[in-house]
Amino acid sequence: MKKNNNYTSDFIRKLKKNKGALIAVVVIVLSAFVAVFAYFLAPDHSPYANRMIPEIANKRPGFHIEALRVKKERVVLKASFFERLLNGSESNYNLVPFISHEIKGDSIIIQKYIDEGISERKAYAKTILSEDPVEQIHFSLGSDRFGRDIASRLIVGTRVSLSVGAIAVIISLTIGIMLGALAGYFKGRTDDIIMWFINIIWSIPTLLLVFAITLVLGKGFWQVFIAVGLTMWVNVARLVRGQVLQAREMEYVEATKVLGFSNTRAIFNHILPNIMGPVIVIAANNFAAAIVIEAGLSFLGVGVQPPQPSWGLMIKENYNFIITHNPMLAISPGIAIMLLVLAFNLLGNGLRDALNVKSKL
Repeated sequence: MKKNNNYTSDFIRKLKKNKGALIAVVVIVLSAFVAVFAYFLAPDHSPYANRMIPEIANKRPGFHIEALRVKKERVVLKASFFERLLNGSESNYNLVPFISHEIKGDSIIIQKYIDEGISERKAYAKTILSEDPVEQIHFSLGSDRFGRDIASRLIVGTRVSLSVGAIAVIISLTIGIMLGALAGYFKGRTDDIIMWFINIIWSIPTLLLVFAITLVLGKGFWQVFIAVGLTMWVNVARLVRGQVLQAREMEYVEATKVLGFSNTRAIFNHILPNIMGPVIVIAANNFAAAIVIEAGLSFLGVGVQPPQPSWGLMIKENYNFIITHNPMLAISPGIAIMLLVLAFNLLGNGLRDALNVKSKL
């Protein structure tokens, strides 16, 4: 127990010395917080941050305008705390942007905003308006071609990137550890068959394999997670196989055989706990790779489907604006991808140094 405590404290001490890893941990923890409470942090609380105001489409960062809150014709049920936490809450009002307004009797007359320099005079009865009818709308990162808030969709899109990374890593670790451990421990024919299968999967380009799996499973939120996870286990399997081949020759493993322990107990209780350092490092790197792959799939139209926000999908919808008047529509999700991927890569490097697995990798 004392040895384990010393090892843990030594690991934490080394990790603390790595400033890049510490910054990465802060970025990842903040991203996780944003992902969990996305709908409470986003200015647009609607499901998928999909509130469309076509009149104010493609606006630059910092754009702000007043809007009239007009009651919807149908009744919108109030969402509970957990419903809002998971899926957001639909507003009871439609927003009508305006340049100026005046109150006359039982009505509010506005100069409805149509486009830059274009407006239309319209009147609304107070009975169809909110008790507090005027709302300030601010687009800190601008609005897309549908008039949706880019900042809100960027915040909600954090969920997709972290979720695909987590699920892909879980799937890849499950398959990779199982096959790698079997190949390394039993060797012989078992090893030959598993390595033959690994080499076949290894020879197929990752995106091509993901496309094939996506075509079988279909497009969608969960399908892309599974597809990415099923393509990332090969690295894990090869690493685990090599580590198990070394570990099975150690004296403590020979002792398990002499004592009559089962192969399952020897693998899961004695070998795997002693080789998890390199596996943790490759898991962090796979997390970063999964985020990039998901963004690429969404950009190509076979990943997360609209209206659900994904950083890759946001780039696809707005990349035409990179060379026009509003490049931030596509650059902001690109920066978000870069920062999160960099954070996981830095964390992987920090874990590698702290766990002292350079020679093993």
